[in-house]
Amino acid sequence: MAALRYAGLDDTDSEDELPPGWEQRTTKDGWVYYANHSEEKTQWEHPKTGKRKRISGDLPYGWEQETDENGQVFFVDHINKRTTYLDPRLAFTVDDSPAKPSIRQKYDGSTTAMEILQGRDLSGRVVVVTGANSGIGFETAKSFALHGAHVILACRNPARASEAVARILGEWHKAKVDAMTLDLAQLCSVRRFAEEFKAKHVSLHVLVCNAAVFALPWGLTKDGLETTFQVNHLGHFYLVQLLQDVLCRSAPARVVVVSSESHRFTDINDSSGQLDLGLLSPAQGDYWAMLAYNRSKLCNILFSNELHRRLAPRGVTCNAVHPGNMMYSAIHRGWWLYTLLFTLARPFTKSMQQGAATTVYCAAAPELEGLGGMYFNNCCRCTPSSQAQSEPTARALWALSERLVQEALSGQAS
Repeated sequence: MAALRYAGLDDTDSEDELPPGWEQRTTKDGWVYYANHSEEKTQWEHPKTGKRKRISGDLPYGWEQETDENGQVFFVDHINKRTTYLDPRLAFTVDDSPAKPSIRQKYDGSTTAMEILQGRDLSGRVVVVTGANSGIGFETAKSFALHGAHVILACRNPARASEAVARILGEWHKAKVDAMTLDLAQLCSVRRFAEEFKAKHVSLHVLVCNAAVFALPWGLTKDGLETTFQVNHLGHFYLVQLLQDVLCRSAPARVVVVSSESHRFTDINDSSGQLDLGLLSPAQGDYWAMLAYNRSKLCNILFSNELHRRLAPRGVTCNAVHPGNMMYSAIHRGWWLYTLLFTLARPFTKSMQQGAATTVYCAAAPELEGLGGMYFNNCCRCTPSSQAQSEPTARALWALSERLVQEALSGQAS
């Protein structure tokens, strides 16, 4: 190939953007080269930067590399049933300069869950995602399933869960995906789910505590607790307690707890600094839906941090995540004002795939192996509120959660 340097290039928005008439291609052994169609020449160096690059990583799950009758490399995407001459790994290249090589890979608020898993084969991994029949949970489950993991959708509504499974199988018929019933508003349902999961005699490498409710009117569950607190925190707490032995046997394993930036706008301690059950599970006259949601999200981070401290020595790590600002999902449909707000703001919101990215990052990123007790937003670690970092409050919440579970179950037994 001719070593041609192209002069007088048009300005572009990115130094890596190719000028008109140029095309980026790859060789069978992973080197990137550039074709100048106007001059019918090719070169190894990028026409703007002069850098040489090579492909980084394996092909994504479901892709294969082939060669046509002219010796040109092309790629088969079995999941979407299409072929292309564009290597799907071109977004993940390595600068081959003699200086310090670096992987050009950046995750931020616009990154999707599928991009996080680019090039990963998760065959043999078992993933449980709660609330996976729609929204962020569905995109999280789908992303793992399309990359080879055995994914279990843990959902309250069996019919909707079955529909979600069918949608995933419609995208990749070889995906290994199942649905199981889990109603976090009923501790007996949580227990049944755990028993049925253990009866499968499989490992558990990733548990995503994603399910949540938002802006519900005041109400008590069958266990006698305010619904938002039980669904968003206590049900997940009990689920992890029941599955922690499976997680430890499967180590290294990860738990990801989906929280929210709204955790910053509340408190769960009383005036003396002690944990206040009346704030966590308030009476009807003291209830405000938004505060109940915020407090449950604060509980999520406290629980995540304490879980990490307890299980990290046994190979199980835990991180909490915020999926993204201004995101509309089915969780908001219970309040007409939020439905209106997010409908108006939809052009500026994240997609569900982007919303699932931080969850998937914390569940699968190799650089986070063995690391936990952190809070992530837009795939970056950030500092939660001061109360969310309080170890005494986290320990008190753990002890209170254990007591509430025991009291509810003993009351049912009697």
